[in-house]
Amino acid sequence: MAATKSLKKCELDAKWYLIDATDCTLGRLAAYTANILRGKNKPTWTPNMDCGDHVIIINADKVALSGRKAEKTKFFWHSLWTGSLKERTLGQMRSEKPEKLVFNAVKRMMGRRTSVALANQRLTKLHVYAGAEHKHAAQQPVVIDFAGLNRKNKRGE
Repeated sequence: MAATKSLKKCELDAKWYLIDATDCTLGRLAAYTANILRGKNKPTWTPNMDCGDHVIIINADKVALSGRKAEKTKFFWHSLWTGSLKERTLGQMRSEKPEKLVFNAVKRMMGRRTSVALANQRLTKLHVYAGAEHKHAAQQPVVIDFAGLNRKNKRGE
């Protein structure tokens, strides 16, 4: 019977990936990115360690939302003062803070069984940019054609 191999910290090697989010569906992009950040795409995945890779997402302002989610989906927050309930739709978030929209979608796809500290450590490897420019060219990221992986990943308009 073979024993299960668990990785040590010195055996980890993190790669860099670049994903273009132009016209890609937000939920599918977030789920795919979360799997890379967790390291579930590797055969050496260890659930209690940060064995994931770095992910750079560019063109976050051009991410696609299916259906009428841009107008109908709302997020609410409250400061506990009377009359301070605020709301924002997904369309407003995409136009005002697209980096935060993609970051929060990936954060919510990370899984709830993980410890908060481990999830936050994994999220530090996520780099989201609204435009096509990023500052990680020195790491020589591998480009992933996410839209070409599956026909459902890209929204046809």
